[in-house]
Amino acid sequence: MTLVPTPTRPQGDGPGPGPDFGPAPAANATPGRLIRMVQGLLSFQGLLVGGAVVIVGYLAIVPLGYLIHDTFLSSDGTGVSFGAFSRAYGGNAQAGDMLLNSMWFALGSAALALVLGTTLAYVQVRTDTPFKGLFFAASLVPLIVPGILYATSWIFLGDPSTGILNSLVFKPLFGSTPINIYSVWGMIWVQGLHLAPVAFLLMVAAFRAMDPSLEESAAMSGASRLTVLRRVTVPLLRPAMISAALLMFVQSLESFEVPGLLGLQNGIYVFTSRIYFVLRAYPVDYGAAGAYAIGLLLIAAAGVLLSSWLQRSSRNFQTVTGKAFRPRPVELGRARPFVGIAVILYFLVTVILPVAVLVYASMLKYYAAPSRKALSSMTLDNYRAVLDMPLAFTALKNSLLLGVGAATAVMVLTAVVSWVVLRTKAPGRRLLDLLAFTPIVIPGLVLGLALSFVYLRMPLPIYGTLLILLISYCTRYLPYGMRYSSAAMAQMSPELEESAHVSGASWFQTFRRVLLPLMSSGILAGWVYILVVSFRELSSTILLYSPGKEVLSVLIWEQFENGQFTTLAALGVLMVLLLVLLVSIAYRLGARFGLQGDSAN
Repeated sequence: MTLVPTPTRPQGDGPGPGPDFGPAPAANATPGRLIRMVQGLLSFQGLLVGGAVVIVGYLAIVPLGYLIHDTFLSSDGTGVSFGAFSRAYGGNAQAGDMLLNSMWFALGSAALALVLGTTLAYVQVRTDTPFKGLFFAASLVPLIVPGILYATSWIFLGDPSTGILNSLVFKPLFGSTPINIYSVWGMIWVQGLHLAPVAFLLMVAAFRAMDPSLEESAAMSGASRLTVLRRVTVPLLRPAMISAALLMFVQSLESFEVPGLLGLQNGIYVFTSRIYFVLRAYPVDYGAAGAYAIGLLLIAAAGVLLSSWLQRSSRNFQTVTGKAFRPRPVELGRARPFVGIAVILYFLVTVILPVAVLVYASMLKYYAAPSRKALSSMTLDNYRAVLDMPLAFTALKNSLLLGVGAATAVMVLTAVVSWVVLRTKAPGRRLLDLLAFTPIVIPGLVLGLALSFVYLRMPLPIYGTLLILLISYCTRYLPYGMRYSSAAMAQMSPELEESAHVSGASWFQTFRRVLLPLMSSGILAGWVYILVVSFRELSSTILLYSPGKEVLSVLIWEQFENGQFTTLAALGVLMVLLLVLLVSIAYRLGARFGLQGDSAN
């Protein structure tokens, strides 16, 4: 998303909402100007802006600073040492296999997600395929079904001995069980399917923004449909495809749930699972864990920087101008029934099967492939066990507190920061914008490790408490809140604030009674998104929680480690239902609030 540049109007001169912090005072500046500047900095508005800058800088910089410092610190604490890197990447650490597994897993997952997402987006936008509503129903999968539950469902489906696909489909037909979900290919399959809806949503936006007359002109010139797709459509979509591919790559690289649940069962390590393994070993080697974390961070940062560099040339591929256009769907003709069947199969594989197998497993005492005996023994005992589990209610309470707290704190903070970036001429506002987006390159497990370095050193008794988890969530989702707030702020004209200021309103009154109501739709969307993903968050939480401070994702992970698969399934079904309920309530309230706002106007 591209931010709207700062308004050209000099907002610090005369009435207006934005102060002109201006350049540093010259040597011959008058004392009156210096006094006014000091008064501005000490005002409520100046203190609020300064506090936002301090908070963002602390969240973005301090954990990484401690991580780098403690990783390079020698064992005697007297100087710089590379011993942690030699322990992590040298000797018998099998770092080469881990690096290859990480890159292969990330590249394969990104490629699978991009191919599926782009194909589905083309079919949905450019053709007259039936069942178009199933595409957007499937796009809710990564939002509603957490990665740990999605991976667990594919264990039930693709386990070599008890998986439904092997025992009920392939073994009766072919006499063998070819699917092994505990492999790099299995990890790529699960991660790619889980990310495909995200790629689909990104590519749908790209297809809708592209003028289809270019493809129609090529077709009228005699080019076949395949030639048009290869020579016109794909080149025009190249910037969007590269951006989506790199996003999928970074998300796969930092994924912990899929490698943790599938790879560790067969001794397959990637960066995230190796960090977890090192921190669970005794004695704990924090230096080696930090060395792995820095390696992962560098690869993720390189991917994001490469994406930014490639997007600089996106102007060469612009196809949207002031001329209006209406996409004309391609008639599939005889192929339409087959494409419709393919759409149903995709929805079946990505949505119905994973969710259905979770529901099926949740009603068994011991997991087994479907049979007459298994079906006759189905019961609701697992749900009763979950409801009678005191830790389940503790985890639910903790998840609600952290989700609501993180969503509220992030959206309030980013609303102020986006105002500073887009409405003022404060020096360093671009640096503040960069700091707010910095955590997007920090994988969750790296962030958890960095925060543990911070609060194991600081004399603040918050390690192992909900407060450190709240700090983790706020840091991790700060860039996403910034995207929503900046988009909402950029849509509003500064004249609205100037009018309130001329009418005698203070900055706080203007911000509270003008800006926040007008930004409410964007803020609500960001608040809902952060609430939902906070419920799913595992990678940073797994290193920071303590007994009694579990959240729902950690409780599900513990059930997996203890072999309680059917209880895990029941807990997962209840969690999915809760997320669906929360999203529905939030959007209904948002729609109602929007209608009230319209009526007020």
